[in-house]
Amino acid sequence: MFARPEKEFRIFQFPQNQIPRIDGDFSDWSIVPESYTIGLNELKNTKFGEGKPLDPRDFNLKVKVGWVKDLNRLYFYVDAFDNFWDFSDPALRQDIFELVVDGDHSGGKFINDDDWDLTKRVKTRKFYKGDGTKAQNYHVFMPALNKDWAMSYGNFPWLKEFPYANCASNYHFKQGESGRLQMEFYITPFDFASFDGPEHSLESHLKENELIGISWAMLDFDGQRCKAFMNLSHDFRMISDASYLCAFRLMPLENTFQKTIVANWKFSVKDREKRIIRFQDESVGQITKWHWDFGDGQISEEQNPVHQYNSSNPWTVILTVEGPTGKSVRSKVWEVVTE
Repeated sequence: MFARPEKEFRIFQFPQNQIPRIDGDFSDWSIVPESYTIGLNELKNTKFGEGKPLDPRDFNLKVKVGWVKDLNRLYFYVDAFDNFWDFSDPALRQDIFELVVDGDHSGGKFINDDDWDLTKRVKTRKFYKGDGTKAQNYHVFMPALNKDWAMSYGNFPWLKEFPYANCASNYHFKQGESGRLQMEFYITPFDFASFDGPEHSLESHLKENELIGISWAMLDFDGQRCKAFMNLSHDFRMISDASYLCAFRLMPLENTFQKTIVANWKFSVKDREKRIIRFQDESVGQITKWHWDFGDGQISEEQNPVHQYNSSNPWTVILTVEGPTGKSVRSKVWEVVTE
């Protein structure tokens, strides 16, 4: 289940040699097409003044989301303008970009509603237990003055710390002034985030073309008063129930960054005692011919061959692929080892 089922947003795939650096130099994001930008027009005020049009002269917001294949991180670029930036409060009463991510789209409640009520919850760490385990809620401070860059709801401080997250921002305004804020950060989504730490947790495995759940909201404070809760889901329940997040697709590489033909492969051991290895083609492009050199004098023209070695050795295996756009070779040295 997704909120706004008629709408699907896209997550840009960065090439593996162009991973954005979290350093406050936002030029890395220039390769992301504008078609990936999610603007203020996609947000709706669902908590205060519901239905009131959002005036970009008062507040404006543009967000891009990225990912890198085989790296379980989500990257965010946030470009915001506010006519009154409020960030003097040392706690939560300030401008906040509230981000919720459900990496495996499992949906469901992930925060107990009673935890929002300070009069109901138990005054120990235990009131958080179970919150944020299958989806994560980040309160990203805009900007963070004399405090951590975010609060990860559910008392999982490690979720917002390196290497699971990192953040950099740039702004030139003071408390109460207007101006532009740019921010870039990444987070690591978890299918199961344990109260006991990352060693007891399970990262979400991000896969090309799959859908995941994401939503965000902007809490716009002016003088310690939250005047708007503008969110992408158009449903306030996004803050605690992952069934009210939006559909985001992990896109493949744009054609600009794709090579026409690239050889690649992997292997698995089918029978260790008999030295039988299964090879799998992972090449990219339009391919019409495969040539495997197993390193022992034997070859194969199959796409995904199974080969039996007659002796114990580390082997250098070479795959050559050909197609209308050319030829590519991938050699792996001493990865295949028979005993």
